[in-house]
Amino acid sequence: MRTKQELTEDIRRERRAALVVNARSRRGRQLYADARARLLAAGFELLGSYAVDRPGELEKSLAAALAHHPDLLVAGGGDGTISTAGRMLAHRDVALGLLPLGTTNNFARTVGILPDLDEAVSTLVDGKVIDVDLGIAGDMPFTNHVGAGLSAEIMINVPSRLKRVIGRIAYPITALGLLTRHRPLKVTVRADGREIVYHTHQVYVANGGFHAGRPITADAHADDRLLVAYPVGGASKLELVRETARNALTGHRRTLREQPFLAVGELWLETDRPAHVEVDGEPCGATPLRVAVDPNALRIMAPPGTPDH
Repeated sequence: MRTKQELTEDIRRERRAALVVNARSRRGRQLYADARARLLAAGFELLGSYAVDRPGELEKSLAAALAHHPDLLVAGGGDGTISTAGRMLAHRDVALGLLPLGTTNNFARTVGILPDLDEAVSTLVDGKVIDVDLGIAGDMPFTNHVGAGLSAEIMINVPSRLKRVIGRIAYPITALGLLTRHRPLKVTVRADGREIVYHTHQVYVANGGFHAGRPITADAHADDRLLVAYPVGGASKLELVRETARNALTGHRRTLREQPFLAVGELWLETDRPAHVEVDGEPCGATPLRVAVDPNALRIMAPPGTPDH
């Protein structure tokens, strides 16, 4: 296993990379050829290049890309694509390069990569390898978050075509349709010898620092050995809507020391009835669920000034 500095130097010198783009993501189909051309123009040798346009083919394409033994695997798509790539690269001597081509791009934002193709490619050329934490939901590694309750129902029901056409607005539109018949949950979180009970329609457990394209708090990120658990509002549907808006507007001013955030390294999540769970935007089973941190499990290419703990 090379050091992070050695891997950075090998990427800059050898430029051995593979590219996998989810062409089913919001901008993936449109930007695959452009991304490939820019990487070649930047001097990368693409050992393999894959545009994934069929459901169920992403993991096969990522495995095929890894079989070429690149120093850098560049993954283009949304949070689900990045999370899948991160899961497959965990504890491997390969860096993950991010092309944020999805709807919200939460994990890319967490590590300082905005959804701009020029900036993302510049990071691959001039950036450095850092390591960040992964979360583990049950036995499923993830990069950004776990959601139980309404958000999982939204992920199951949001039309993929609507996401591609109007972006992140597809989620609140779908949520409003589901909310009228959604019943609140009694959620019990057990962590560090404590038991906290929420009555809410929605609870999140975040590893990264962004949700729905907005900061969760000013001090949440993916390299702090912590998960952040928090409900969104109480049992009232009006409170859910109000808290969702508040989180979006004021997250950058809030800290992990404030209510209702709980920052821990491991927790158990239970609900009074089985609730659907989504992991980084993909449906993934139901409660009850153990969620934990896998420290420094993933190596990524980040902008040069990114802190690395």
